[in-house]
Amino acid sequence: MSDIAATDKKKPYDPLELGHQIRDLRQAKRMTLTELAEKAGRSTGNISEIERGKTAVTIPVLEEISSALDVEINWFFQGQATAPKSERQYIVRKDNRRVLQMKNVGLTEELLSPNLSGTLEFLLTTYEPGSETGEAGRVRKGDEAGLIISGVLDLIIDDETFSLTTGDSFALPKGGRHYCKNSSDAPTVIAWVITPPTY
Repeated sequence: MSDIAATDKKKPYDPLELGHQIRDLRQAKRMTLTELAEKAGRSTGNISEIERGKTAVTIPVLEEISSALDVEINWFFQGQATAPKSERQYIVRKDNRRVLQMKNVGLTEELLSPNLSGTLEFLLTTYEPGSETGEAGRVRKGDEAGLIISGVLDLIIDDETFSLTTGDSFALPKGGRHYCKNSSDAPTVIAWVITPPTY
């Protein structure tokens, strides 16, 4: 079969739900339909139809879209598309989180909010020992706040380093740069709230 098929009869493939996941992720990344279409090698009309659930998606097409959105294809097979319909807008079960693993930099991110279409994004990030987000820093496109669930974190803001440990929290305003580093020999886990979503 070329179209995505259900591997679990209790969790059928829903073109509309998949389309909404693609749209939400695209919008969170501040990409237009045209930009996504160009990066994925598709027409704007085709991407629009996919996002509206009007066109069935093949695995090769979903791979192209995943690559253009900089996520693994399994992003779209996890999470709310497989949740009971009554929970999809409100609840994320622990075993049903969408997970993005960046093994090359030692980071794992789990989406704790039900989707990316609301006004905030809730994430759980695990920094492996020695991992960091890069000394160049990341420009904040919105307000961000974090809570150290476990481990230690070096948070560098405007050339000043703050050493945070379990239970410490922080808030960062839109527009500045910061970077994070785990210089310890154990994983560090942080819960983040970001508004608006910038995943």
